[in-house]
Amino acid sequence: MINKLKENIGSVFVGKENVIDLLLVSLLADGHVLLEDVPGTGKTLLAKTLSKSIGGNFSRVQFTPDVLPSDVTGIEYFNPKTSEFELRLGPVMTNILLADEINRAMPRTQSSLLESMEERQVTLEKQSTPLPKPFFVIATQNPIESQGTFPLPDAQLDRFLMTISIGYPSAEDELQMMRRFRSDVPLESVTSVISLDDILEAQKRVKEIFVSEPLEHYIIKLAHATRNHDYTANGVSPRATLALVRAVQALAFLRDREYCTPEDIQFLVPSVWNHRIVLSMEGALRTTKNEIMQRILKEVDVPVEIEQT
Repeated sequence: MINKLKENIGSVFVGKENVIDLLLVSLLADGHVLLEDVPGTGKTLLAKTLSKSIGGNFSRVQFTPDVLPSDVTGIEYFNPKTSEFELRLGPVMTNILLADEINRAMPRTQSSLLESMEERQVTLEKQSTPLPKPFFVIATQNPIESQGTFPLPDAQLDRFLMTISIGYPSAEDELQMMRRFRSDVPLESVTSVISLDDILEAQKRVKEIFVSEPLEHYIIKLAHATRNHDYTANGVSPRATLALVRAVQALAFLRDREYCTPEDIQFLVPSVWNHRIVLSMEGALRTTKNEIMQRILKEVDVPVEIEQT
C-alpha cells in the first residue's frame, strides 16, 4: 500500500528516493515538514504529487508580506441575507496544505498556523472547528534570499517534524527529468493510489511499531549530548525526543518492519533535530548544526544487541 504511494510519487519526482522516504515518514508520523532549498528543485511539485496520490484535498497559500492571518485560517463575516454572522474557513481547512515561501510572511501570519499544526483545529471568534484528517502541512522556504523575509521563530520551527533539503539532482536524474518533461507533464497523469482512510489506518499502525529499551536509552543519550555540547546554546527539547521516536516508528513501518534499528535513528536524526538546535555565538562562527549532529552520532555509543520482539 505505502510502496504503491512511494512508486507513484517517484514516477513524477525523479531521483531523491531518500527525500520521498522522509516526506512519507512525516506523513505516517502525523507530523509536518519544512522543505528548505533553492527555487526550482521541485518542492511544489513534490507536494502536489503527494496530494494527488492520496486523493485528498489540497490547498496552497503563496505567502507574501501582505498575507493576513485571516487569509490562512478564515474569517467571521456578517451575512446580510440571513442577518447572522457566519464563518468562512480559509485554505487551512484541507488535508494537505502547501505553505509556499512561508518565511516571506509577517510573523503574525506565520503564527496563525501554530494552532492548526499543533492542535489540528481553527478557532475563530471563540468557535473551534476541527480540521480534516489527515492534516499535513508542507511548508517551503528559500534559504538564499534574505531580503524581505522573516526567519521562522523557534516556536514555529518546533512544530515541524522535519526539515528536508532536496538538493540538486544528479546528472543522470536531471537528464531523465529533461526527457520526461519534454514530451509530457507527468503530474497531470498522476492518480490516487491510496485513500485517506488508508493513511489514517497506517498512522495507527505506526504507533504499534516496537521500540526496544536500548534504543530508547540511545535516543536519550543523543538528546543529552545536544544539550551539553560546547557549541550549542539550546539542545533538543523533550518534544523533539518524542518526535524522533514517532519518526523512527514510521520509518520502520515504511520499510516493512515491526521493529526499529539504530540505523533508523541515525538516518532520521539530522532531519528531525537539526532545526531544533540553537547554536551558541561561538558555535555559529566555528561549525554548523549538521556537523555537530554528525559528531554526536559518532561519539555516542550505538546499542549492539537490539531486541526485535
